[in-house]
Amino acid sequence: MIRKSFFRNESGATAIEYSLIAALVSLVIVTGMATLGDSIKTTFTGLSSRLAGKSVSSSDGGGSGGDLASGQKTTD
Repeated sequence: MIRKSFFRNESGATAIEYSLIAALVSLVIVTGMATLGDSIKTTFTGLSSRLAGKSVSSSDGGGSGGDLASGQKTTD
């Protein structure tokens, strides 16, 4: 009688299933963040280096003609 109730009780199996699902979702999130993290870092590094070397002039529609990196006026 105890064996039948033991094998029919599925509450432990359900908890294990939810734990496995949570572990898989966590693995997908960590893998995605690692992949996207490198891509985002590369994108922002490239953007930063392009902005540091670019001067904004009135012909570019930027307005004051100042250097973005140093804040000094540039002559074109």
